[in-house]
Amino acid sequence: MLPITTSRHAAALLIVVLAAVAALAVVPGARRAPPPPPPTDRAEFDDSHFHLTNYIQEGIDVRTFLQIMGTRVRRSTLFGIPLQQQWSYANSESFAPTYYLQSDAPLYYYSFTDASIATAYRSLPPDERARFDPMITGFNPADMYGVDHIRRVLQTFPGVFSGIGEFTIHKEFVSAKISGETASLANPALDRILDFAAEVGLVVLIHNDIDVPFATAGAEPVYLSQMKALLARHPNATIIWAHTGLGRVVQPVSVSAGAAVRSSNHIGIVEGMLIDPALRHVNFDISWDEVAKYAVATPDTISRMAALLDRFPDRFLFGTDTVAPAGAAPYYRVYDLWQPVWLLLTPETSTKVRKANYERIFDLARRRVREWERVNVH
Repeated sequence: MLPITTSRHAAALLIVVLAAVAALAVVPGARRAPPPPPPTDRAEFDDSHFHLTNYIQEGIDVRTFLQIMGTRVRRSTLFGIPLQQQWSYANSESFAPTYYLQSDAPLYYYSFTDASIATAYRSLPPDERARFDPMITGFNPADMYGVDHIRRVLQTFPGVFSGIGEFTIHKEFVSAKISGETASLANPALDRILDFAAEVGLVVLIHNDIDVPFATAGAEPVYLSQMKALLARHPNATIIWAHTGLGRVVQPVSVSAGAAVRSSNHIGIVEGMLIDPALRHVNFDISWDEVAKYAVATPDTISRMAALLDRFPDRFLFGTDTVAPAGAAPYYRVYDLWQPVWLLLTPETSTKVRKANYERIFDLARRRVREWERVNVH
């Protein structure tokens, strides 16, 4: 039997060790995001593109969104919008614009969006957090200090974020409204951001229109070469090109004799990028109702889109690109628009595009970002 003094010494030592372990559990750098939820066959899709807030930083509560997701959506990205629409009395007087098309007043970068998203995420219990992959968006991609914002957000909110985006370089009607220097695909500030994303393991969701609005028919899209060059410069980054480069006006349509005629060129461009070994790290999201309308416009576009997905089943992710939806109907409308395409896909392709690709990409990002935080957040 140990002497009383020795026993007391051992007990005291045990208490110190347990206290140290308990303290480590709450050290920010030691925090861990909850593991992904177990698969469920009832889930129809994961959402690779979702905005919790709008252009005046208003939106829906994250718990309301969970109710909308229900059992139809297993997991979703979670981000705001990095731009705030200014309410200029000189421009619209007492009318308060909520969207960038409702005012000629400028947009400006709103960095607090990242803290707002992190706070909403942290308000959830672990099992509900596991259904979300928050993204950092509140940085200026034309600012050489933009990468430092991303680093600070990771250091301030460890255990939260899985990627960056959706952020914008060229976007119809938006880019020209942003105060300050115009973002560019050739700006070294953007290269610094993508280099850091590759280092950390952050998924990159980038919006860049492939062309200018009302482009000349038959000409190569204005931003295509620059975009491919940017992507090729960052082979170690996991990149998702939002909307396959399309927009509301930047669309796969040529106008002839007053009638809109669907062009096959855009699918050919995407196909060419998918077979390029220098771009094997690049994925595409098929999000936004505008993109869905192009895909299901005619029996031919439906067939060609399905064939593209079947040929490259590992390179596409579905997303809604809904912005603070008022309820289930506007949220699921985008997914339902794709039904003619879903019906033509092989079961394997359908599962990958709707769920499996998301889970593969974001599960890896969670692991890599948490490891970077473990080493770099103190």
